[in-house]
Amino acid sequence: MREQIEQRFVESAKAIHAAGEQLAEPVADAVGIVIEAYRSGRGVFLFGNGGSAADAQHIAGELVGRFLVDRRPLKAVALTTDSSVLTCLANDFSFEEIFARQIEANATAGDVAIGLSTSGNSRNVVAGLAKAREMGLKTIAFTGRDGGKCAKFADVLLDVPHADTPRVQEATVVIYHVLCELVERVLADEETT
Repeated sequence: MREQIEQRFVESAKAIHAAGEQLAEPVADAVGIVIEAYRSGRGVFLFGNGGSAADAQHIAGELVGRFLVDRRPLKAVALTTDSSVLTCLANDFSFEEIFARQIEANATAGDVAIGLSTSGNSRNVVAGLAKAREMGLKTIAFTGRDGGKCAKFADVLLDVPHADTPRVQEATVVIYHVLCELVERVLADEETT
């Protein structure tokens, strides 16, 4: 069992390293998009299913609260948290529409939509990104290898180069921690100058 445990850590480290090599430039692009939205008084809307829903909430918490330094709160809303809205939309429309409808109701051009789907093919995430693109939001997709259907609607595709869901999720956490850190650093520095 010990060897299997150690092997999982090695696999995770390799996936994270490969993601860092492949995605440094797209991560920088995503950071730039988010910073520009905040400079313009806009916000970020995040969504995903299951573990990706938890990641959406995690990112929103880091942006609204703080990551490493005290600074002003940043507008970030996880579209995965209001059970009444989610169940209403799933019941009255379809589960595929739960994020797109919230984007349509709450977002405006200049905001940022961040969709998370390890496969890149979650229909409601694809629909949310498509609606965001249609409305003039900038779109960022966190996915696994090749981006799936989300790739078509992503201004920035952060596709971890791995096929196994756990490795994709582990690398995704590092990517969004880097994103939160850099956004926070730039905006906090601007507040003090």
